[in-house]
Amino acid sequence: MPLHSPSQVSQSKLPIPDFAVELSGLEKTYKGNKRSGPKQALNGIDLQIPRGSVFGLLGPNGAGKSTMINILAGLVMKTAGTAKIWGIDIDADPRQARAAIGVVPQELNIDAFFTPREMLEVQAGMFGVPPSERRTDEILETVGLSDKAHAYSRSLSGGMRRRLLVAKSMVHDPPILVLDEPTAGVDVELRRKLWDTVADLNAHGVTVLLTTHYLEEAEALCDRIAIINHGEVIACDTTRNLVGRLDGKELFVEVEEALTELPASLQSHGFTLADDGRLHVTYRRGRVKVARLLGAVQAAGLHVVDLETRQSDLEDVFVALTSADGDPDHLTSGHAA
Repeated sequence: MPLHSPSQVSQSKLPIPDFAVELSGLEKTYKGNKRSGPKQALNGIDLQIPRGSVFGLLGPNGAGKSTMINILAGLVMKTAGTAKIWGIDIDADPRQARAAIGVVPQELNIDAFFTPREMLEVQAGMFGVPPSERRTDEILETVGLSDKAHAYSRSLSGGMRRRLLVAKSMVHDPPILVLDEPTAGVDVELRRKLWDTVADLNAHGVTVLLTTHYLEEAEALCDRIAIINHGEVIACDTTRNLVGRLDGKELFVEVEEALTELPASLQSHGFTLADDGRLHVTYRRGRVKVARLLGAVQAAGLHVVDLETRQSDLEDVFVALTSADGDPDHLTSGHAA
């Protein structure tokens, strides 16, 4: 059974904004205690999440990601700033704002004595969804749990419980789905199934906000990514532009000759001798052509057997931006000139 588009279901109830989530000057300071002073978790967050996107929110532990999500979910009170969900201010109309968002938490908080079908029915009732408008069986089919609809939740595998959490977040047909570390600790096969489900939801118009520590996952799935550190957004761009910031590639060259030391002419081009005996150089794509580097190898009297290139990825960008010095240039230092 095809999944309803939230734009079809919610159009009569909610306005259709350009941005699924809008944050302006969002701050959160937790009160201190006798052992420690106040802790500022968010420091003036400005963020716009386009409607219909898969948006990645990345950051090291303690960066403020969970605080931000909990504010959107209504679990934490903000200290300052504004937050809108589907164009609705969370202070002006908190109930309607929460109706526009579904949150899949990290923790497997599932009642072991309910069946998946019962659990979705209860969840729908809590959101005020009339019995005639509930899509329990459809949602169970969407997440691949139709055959477990009447099994006790305690009998489900960890992966099935993860999918059940996704199903719970969908019962009120929210146009925005927040996934907080949804694939933490799950195997590769389950991870792929979960992302197939997410991709299907997004294809039907659901805006997805994802937090994950699997950076290759974020790079593959997300249209846009924001990186948060120490309670501040330090980068926000399309995934392609973000990865392209470093403009760095590595070249490994295997030669016929057994080298014990590097010719001076290659050292001047930034080459080093790798542990496996191959020549290695890091260069900037916008400044140096591979043909020029290979020409230098041949000019040194060496014969190329094989070569390999590696491109900077999201992990390189993340490490560069969240490192102690916060300077991405350290990844490109020593590049071929």
